[in-house]
Order: sequence, then C-alpha cells, then structure tokens
Amino acid sequence: MPKTQYGVYVVELSKRVFTEHAKFRNANPQFNGVLQCLYVGMTSITPKERFIQHKTGYTNKKGHKISSNIVQKYGMYLRPCLYNHLNPIETREEAMDIEEKLVLYLRRQRYAVWYN
Repeated sequence: MPKTQYGVYVVELSKRVFTEHAKFRNANPQFNGVLQCLYVGMTSITPKERFIQHKTGYTNKKGHKISSNIVQKYGMYLRPCLYNHLNPIETREEAMDIEEKLVLYLRRQRYAVWYN
C-alpha cells in the first residue's frame, strides 16, 4: 500500500469576503485592499479534488461536513504558484506546520488569509 502524501493549497477568494465576513476581516488587520483574499489548507488528496469538495459542501462517510463555508461561498480558483513548490509533504504534522507558516508568510506580504 502506497504511503499517504500530503500537500498544502491556496484558494483565491472573492474580495467580498472581506466586507461581508466580520471574522475574516478581524483576522486580517494588515490587509491593504490591494492584494487578494486567500484560503490556505492542507490535504491528502489533490488540491483540485479538495477545492471541488469545498465548493460542493462535501460531507464525509460519517456525515460530517468537511468543507469550509468561506471557500464554498467565496472561493474562486486555486493559486498553484503560491504552493506548488512546497508539495509533496511526507507527514500530516509537517503539512499542518507548513500550512501555518504559509499563512503567516502570506499575511506578512499583506494578503488577507483564512485557514482552519
């Protein structure tokens, strides 16, 4: 059985999320309105498959919704230029660490970023 590999991904969100979603706005005081609003996640499937799960409101076999409401409502498309160089990742723990570091890096660049 092949070993599971992980990856991080970035979704560009509509800028409406910044005006319509108070928690998103409050999490991003550094946002200057010029760059994009983004969602950063990690997955064990392809970023494309994960994006489709978000957009369709996917629920797993146990009946739990595992898609982000923000991506479902505001997600526009993947931004591979912001994450391809980081993948693949060997462990879930490493993927979670890289996800958080990517969020902090993008916020320092003045993007507005959401992650779970």
